[in-house]
Amino acid sequence: MRMSTTHTNFYSGSYEPTALAGTPTLYVLVPIPSTYCSTIVKQAADDRKTIDVVNLDPAAEYFDYQPLVDIRELIHLDDAMDDADLKFGPNGGLVFCMEYLMENSGWLEEQLGDVDDDYVLFDCPGQIELYTHMTVMRQLVELLQQRWNFRVCGVFLVDSQFMVDGAKFLSGTMAALSVMVNLELPHINILTKMDLLSKSARNQLDRYLEPDPHTLLGDVQTRSKWSEKYRHLTEAIGRLIEDYSLVRFYPLNIKDEENVADLMLMINNMIQYGEEADVKMCDFDYEDREDKNGLNGLHES
Repeated sequence: MRMSTTHTNFYSGSYEPTALAGTPTLYVLVPIPSTYCSTIVKQAADDRKTIDVVNLDPAAEYFDYQPLVDIRELIHLDDAMDDADLKFGPNGGLVFCMEYLMENSGWLEEQLGDVDDDYVLFDCPGQIELYTHMTVMRQLVELLQQRWNFRVCGVFLVDSQFMVDGAKFLSGTMAALSVMVNLELPHINILTKMDLLSKSARNQLDRYLEPDPHTLLGDVQTRSKWSEKYRHLTEAIGRLIEDYSLVRFYPLNIKDEENVADLMLMINNMIQYGEEADVKMCDFDYEDREDKNGLNGLHES
C-alpha cells in the first residue's frame, strides 16, 4: 500500500497524472458514515478477501481501519474553514474540498496506484447536496468509469430511525431518487441501524421496503392541517415516485452476518465482481474400481 506523507497547499498547485493500468477495477461509491465501511471490510476479511477503503471525507476524524487513500493528506476541511480569504462554513468547505480534489485528480490517481482487479470502497462525505443536484460527484464517477476503467456502483444509506412514518419516508425516497437520477449508476438504497429499532418499529418499517405511494400518501394526508393544505403537492410527489418506480430499500443490520453477506452478494452482482476470475481447477486421484475389486478378491481367496 502506497500512502503519501506530504501535504499540498490547498489553494495552489496541482499534480501531474500518472498512467493507471487499464484493466477493469471495482469500485463502490459510498456516501455514508464509516461504520458501513468497517462492517464490509470485516465481512470480507472473514471471507478471506481484501477490500480497500478510500476516504474522500475531508472532515473525517477517526477510522478503525487504515484507508488506502486519505483526502485529508491533500486537503482538510479545517484548511478551507480557517483560511482568511476563503472563510467557508462547514457545508461550503466540504463542497470546496471536493471541487479541489477534482481539480487535482492526478493526486488521487497517483495515490491509487496499481489497483487492477481490486475491490475498493470510496467513503464519501454525507452532505446530500453533493449527490442530489451538484455535479462534483458526477464528475468523479465519470472520471473513474471513463478514464480509469472502474466498474461503479452507488450505495445510498438512509437512517431507518427517521423513516418510520409516511412523510419522512417520502422525503427519503425523493432524496434517493434524486441521487439515482443525478449519478446514473447501478444503485442500491439501504436502510441502516435496523438493530437499533424496536420490534414494533421494525414491523412498521417492513411495509416501506417496497413503498406503495398511495399507502404512504394516505398516512401523510391524515396527520395534520398542514398536510391537508399541501395535499395536492404531496399527491404530485407520490405520482412522481410511482412514475419512476425505481426506489426500493433493503434493510441492513450490522449484527446479522447473513444480512451483511446478502447485501454484499447483491452489490457484487451489480458490479460483476469476480466474473472475470479464472476458474480454479483441482485434480483428484480416483482409485481404479476394477483394481480395487481385484485386490478385494485376492484377499477373500
